[in-house]
Amino acid sequence: KMKIAEIKTLLAGSPTTEQLQALESDPREGVKKLLAAFEKKREKEAAERARYDGMLGYEKQYRAAGKQVIVGLDEAGRGPLAGPLVIGAVILPRQAFIAGLNDSKKLSAQKRRALLPEILAQAEAALVNVVSVYHVDALNIYQATKLGMEALLRRLQALGYAPEVALVDAMHPVVEGVDTVPIIHGDALSASIAAASVLAKETRDALMLEYAQQFPEYGFEGHKGYGAKSHMEAIARCGASAIHRRSYEPVRSLHLPSVDAEPNYMYDPRDLDARRFEYWEDLQAAAAAAQAREAAKPHQHARYPQQSDENWQSLFDTLEGQPHA
Repeated sequence: KMKIAEIKTLLAGSPTTEQLQALESDPREGVKKLLAAFEKKREKEAAERARYDGMLGYEKQYRAAGKQVIVGLDEAGRGPLAGPLVIGAVILPRQAFIAGLNDSKKLSAQKRRALLPEILAQAEAALVNVVSVYHVDALNIYQATKLGMEALLRRLQALGYAPEVALVDAMHPVVEGVDTVPIIHGDALSASIAAASVLAKETRDALMLEYAQQFPEYGFEGHKGYGAKSHMEAIARCGASAIHRRSYEPVRSLHLPSVDAEPNYMYDPRDLDARRFEYWEDLQAAAAAAQAREAAKPHQHARYPQQSDENWQSLFDTLEGQPHA
């Protein structure tokens, strides 16, 4: 007979059906307890695989339609009063399984930190876009998010990944050659978006910890730039820092000069030694495009008014549950 220690080692791995059947006939109480624990673990793993499989509905739908390269997009930092906006993009292979993956807002910081290396290890591609405070203020947060996502998709194309479908959390970026699918609460419904959500959130949190060292009086290490009471009190006491968004209240009412102009930058989080790809949005072109979109909208009956950027921003805020400005 196998010793108890040997059985523990066997059950810690992947025992065969024959081995399990042999252990089931072992009358020792210690073996019975080990088998019960093993079965409970196996049931838990099966339930997790079923939950994860439930997050692949959109991915399966588009793969069945012949679309094989599917990217998830999500952002972190739309609501904070300070710091950059961060957008993550992740392409997961068909066979990926990341136990515990979920909407980053539903995960503890410890769980997110543990998941990120697994996401990056399994991803076929991963990119981060850090959108500067300058661009957030200049464009408004909705347009900064939309354009930042479009820039990520074009960058993926330039790198040869050729995404065919972009699953996006409640946004609709437009890039030629990519079918965009905006999904409300998508980070809880799509594994690809959830992976991008974790990437964006962990990246932004790390950046805010760096800013906490640079601006210790604001407590960025705790609230990460969001409008916590302690943060509001720090603004009232110290004024605004160089990373506070001038377009967000209460900073907007201080009528401060604009933040320094800074480019956005993208990088592959799996290759931190690689050179960052810096770029600037064409603000004049963005403004002209917004005006053209407004001008091109057909006249509608007053009962069904056209939606301005501000209207869409309000909808965006409502869906996200974190009003800005």
